Amino acid sequence: MNRSVFIGREAEVASLKQYAESAESEFVVIYGRRRVGKTFLVKEFFNDSFDFKVTGMYKQSGKVQLKNFVLALKEYGAEWKQAPTDWLEAFAELKKLLKNIPFSGRKKVIFMDELPWMDTPKSGFLAAFEAFWNGWGAQQDDIMLIVCGSATTWISQKLLQNTGGLFNRATRRIYLLPFTLAETEKFLLSRGFQWSRYEIVQAYMAMGGIPYYLKLLDGTLPLSSNMDQIFFNRKGPLWNEFSVLYETLFGRSELYLKIIRALSGKLSGLKKQEIASIADIPQNGAFSQALKNLTDCDFVREYNTFGLKNNDRVYQLCDYYTLFYFRFLHDNTQFDEQYWTHTLDNPARYVWAGYTFEQVCKDHISQIRKSLGISGILTSLSSWSGQYEDSKAQIDFIIDRRDPVIQICEAKYSVNEFVIDKEYEEKLRNKLFVFKGATGTKKALQLVMITTYGVKQNIHSGIVSAQLTLDNLFE
Repeated sequence: MNRSVFIGREAEVASLKQYAESAESEFVVIYGRRRVGKTFLVKEFFNDSFDFKVTGMYKQSGKVQLKNFVLALKEYGAEWKQAPTDWLEAFAELKKLLKNIPFSGRKKVIFMDELPWMDTPKSGFLAAFEAFWNGWGAQQDDIMLIVCGSATTWISQKLLQNTGGLFNRATRRIYLLPFTLAETEKFLLSRGFQWSRYEIVQAYMAMGGIPYYLKLLDGTLPLSSNMDQIFFNRKGPLWNEFSVLYETLFGRSELYLKIIRALSGKLSGLKKQEIASIADIPQNGAFSQALKNLTDCDFVREYNTFGLKNNDRVYQLCDYYTLFYFRFLHDNTQFDEQYWTHTLDNPARYVWAGYTFEQVCKDHISQIRKSLGISGILTSLSSWSGQYEDSKAQIDFIIDRRDPVIQICEAKYSVNEFVIDKEYEEKLRNKLFVFKGATGTKKALQLVMITTYGVKQNIHSGIVSAQLTLDNLFE
């Protein structure tokens, strides 16, 4: 195992080491967004050395999936007079293969990648898998079964939330998150990049912390050229990523795409009933489950509106690639392969950057809490918009502390120090006035400005109680 390749995965590596050295058999489920690095983590940790490994095949029939499994068995030394003809026989051969491996002082490692793709309709795969683990694997003390899958909904419903024979059978689970800004910076530095944090944030706002996407960047080129080659070149690697992203994650993706499209039109977020109305979707169980799956996969952020009940929760599109796609690729009819270079002063870029920077801040709330010195205080994050008397206001996000303080957070993306002029100072004071009046809170309000390069000190900046910059988000 080469630990130097595990940038940003230290906790997951420590967990895998613990599971590999435990005194009983382990059934480990590793799941997360497509391209987040699940397969890479497992292969690198075990140096691509397994006692059995198989990868499901995308959109293939049950017959082909079974044949692929049987060929993998043969590759690892399985022998038979007659090849398995169904999944029960195939897993019986896997058990025989593993039993014939002599004891070596370590667990026998089985890696089944893209497991959901193997479970084709009426194939009997899941029942055979269940019988293999419940009837034999779980009874041993030297088996480490690792399953991965990008189809997060299948993993969640068929394994982690299974109410049948696989109920509570997964002994361990690892949900692999995208890189933070700090991890992204460390990753790019390891690949020889000499980019400023401002440039790293711009790339992050388009790609998020997805390792596969970040690997596509070329450190010898400026950021604008990278964006053109990756997103806007007709043969670029992410030109048509959207067309397969949701289908591989969610299978029949029509319902999911309707929800995503509705949310892409209201960047500040929508309530559940508003999504259903805009997308023309009945508010039934399928809709609720799809919304939950999108939230569980971190494509949609769910949070409360300050002071309101749970049924007033707001759902907000928060996947960086999807946000970028709908803003610049979905309706792009210009076919300019240097679009990013040619639109440096496009107002749409500023609108996108301003909104997306707010998402970056929300995804780094633990870094913000640490920089504000409130890591040891219980807090909740929420949104808010409202009216008091004749004034309206909307606040980017609110940190409601357990102590008698509420921090009103405003995120501003700019190329230089952010300047608060007389007009903007009045706008900020109005936000505080409307929030105080509409909510009736007795807590003290503190205004926190989170900007790229800080707030320029002048006669109007005294309204700011605390300010953070890009550097704080990289902690």
